[in-house]
Amino acid sequence: MLNIISLRNCGLQGAVPDLSRIPSLTYLDLSRNHLAGPIPENKLSENMTTIDLSDNQLKGSIPGSFSDLPSLQTLSLKNNFLTGPVPTNIWQNMSFSTSARLKLDLRNNSFSSIQGHLNPPVNVTLRLEGNPVCKNANLLNVNLFCGSEPGEDKMLTNFNDSIANCPIQACPTDNFYEYVPASPLPCFCAAPLRIGYRLKSPSFSYFPPYIQPLEVYLTSSLKLSRYQLSIDTYSWEKGPRLRMYLKLFPSINVNHSSTFNVSEVQRIRHLYTSWTFPVKFENENQGISKGILVAVAVGGVACAVAMSVIITILITRRYTGNRHAMSRKCLYTKVSMRLGGVKYFTFKEMALATDNFNSSNQVGQGGYGKVYKGTLPDKTVVAIKRAEEGSLQGQKEFFTEIKLLSRLHHRNLVSLVGYCDEEGEQMLVYEFLPNGTLRDWLSAKSKRSLNFGMRLRIALGSAKGILYLHTEAHPPVFHLDIKASNILLDSKLNAKVADFGLSRLAPALEDEGAVPDHVSTVVRGTPGYLDPEYFLTHKLTDRSDVYSLGVVFLEMLTGMRPISHGRNIVREVNMAHQSGMMMSIIDGRMGCYPSECIERFAGLALSCCHNKPEKRPSMLDVVKQLEYILTMIPETESVSSGSVSSYPNSGKLLSPASSSASYVSTLNVSGSDLISGVIPSIKPR
Repeated sequence: MLNIISLRNCGLQGAVPDLSRIPSLTYLDLSRNHLAGPIPENKLSENMTTIDLSDNQLKGSIPGSFSDLPSLQTLSLKNNFLTGPVPTNIWQNMSFSTSARLKLDLRNNSFSSIQGHLNPPVNVTLRLEGNPVCKNANLLNVNLFCGSEPGEDKMLTNFNDSIANCPIQACPTDNFYEYVPASPLPCFCAAPLRIGYRLKSPSFSYFPPYIQPLEVYLTSSLKLSRYQLSIDTYSWEKGPRLRMYLKLFPSINVNHSSTFNVSEVQRIRHLYTSWTFPVKFENENQGISKGILVAVAVGGVACAVAMSVIITILITRRYTGNRHAMSRKCLYTKVSMRLGGVKYFTFKEMALATDNFNSSNQVGQGGYGKVYKGTLPDKTVVAIKRAEEGSLQGQKEFFTEIKLLSRLHHRNLVSLVGYCDEEGEQMLVYEFLPNGTLRDWLSAKSKRSLNFGMRLRIALGSAKGILYLHTEAHPPVFHLDIKASNILLDSKLNAKVADFGLSRLAPALEDEGAVPDHVSTVVRGTPGYLDPEYFLTHKLTDRSDVYSLGVVFLEMLTGMRPISHGRNIVREVNMAHQSGMMMSIIDGRMGCYPSECIERFAGLALSCCHNKPEKRPSMLDVVKQLEYILTMIPETESVSSGSVSSYPNSGKLLSPASSSASYVSTLNVSGSDLISGVIPSIKPR
């Protein structure tokens, strides 16, 4: 009698088999394989308690037969490509007791609507994060199912366990006292300082991995002990925006003080001067007798400040110092400056910085003009774009572009430092990125190469920068010329997208005040990267940027150029993928990698390059899928910043003891090794 089928992570391919003829089956786990196609409609055993088909490539809708499994306790379909409505009748025929629970995990699919009224019982846990339906969370009333993540429930449960044996309502209720969840002193009551955040377009879509770094950073910066900080609640809102509420508890000193005094609150306030405290404090000896709500206004400059505080908390402290230093420079204005927020440079200053535009300082040339490396008097190294005569704009258009660029702040966008508009010259001054372009690193002539983990992080950083342009810029910006040479790398090999702004697109509002979903424009893209839809409609959309980025992903996978010797990378890789020869054209210089990660990355890249724009993922979906692929790389595989391999040493096979993922090295494989007669035209680089 067969009760359990567990074939997790076994490399299975093909369709999900029909298991309806096994009446004794109670447990089915086919997760983390390569199963594709729809889920069979045939009804499984009524004794089924667990169905786990997560982390495959399943398509179609959830079978109606799943609503007729009365003993079901776990249904996990996360990380697939399922579509259609979310069924709400799936728990209606359940016969489990009130003490049992049904866990329904549908995260990271393509569900776009709700079938019927969404009101599951309290013992049903439904997870919908990463689905298009969550974009209309407020409209469809699905916030509760789009904003909670595993880390939240676990975190709060741990805190509750630490005070589970404390007397109920033993803390004073009139002054908002409560138990300190992680207090070293059992059942200690105190009045917390409450802090509210609303983060606009954070650089992550899954919060739990960042909770501990956030706690460590905040407590160390505020000189507090770890037990003094508690992340009370958090949720995702439409935007996307992450809203969270923190609690800061007073220190347990020798007097067992249960309130903050005025000097301590003022110290915290001084560190974060953008926060406002709508409370009148009593004298210092009396302390504060009630909780304090700190409201953070996220908008305009405050938005940039708040985002820089939190996002850089989770990435690196050093970047925070650099950004604050830049902000201080931007506060300096000159009499001749006509725009606020960016620094005005004279032509003389630009000439001195570049040794009178000496050709030895030229580091590039694009459609706008030549790019020079310059050194300012304070030793700051910058990149100076000098417009050629054909690229000169009217003063109004030039200033409008600078205003737009000065409002765009993201760690994955090249930052504008200032500008020059003097003596008939127009120049834009940007931060200088010492590691050049992604195209430089992918070139066969480069003596250095990037391992797979580093390429994946560069892909993610690029996608996040473009997502910011699409969703947080006002008006939204379509880049329209995404290519490997427009992705620059800083000293730690973090990706920064360049060459965006009005010269690319800032859509004008329509009469109704809505942002148009496309632009009709003169072609500005680069051959090989340009959305093929343009040649049919002369329209470019946000999905046009998705296509171009998909081409960059294919470059990162293969090392090939978009167009070489009359061959197009999208067509060539599609042929290899359909013939099962994908692994034969992977760039051998990136060494070894988990084969499953490569397959998912390749699948994502090809979906981005679909001929039909509506079939391409959104940039938000691209970011989420890249984040998921990164989680699949074992810890023993180095993906840290600056992880670079030299060509002669790449290709060593890793053997991670803690992972069952298969690893592949392609150093000695090239297009010429393909089976005779099968795609003979493919040859990397």
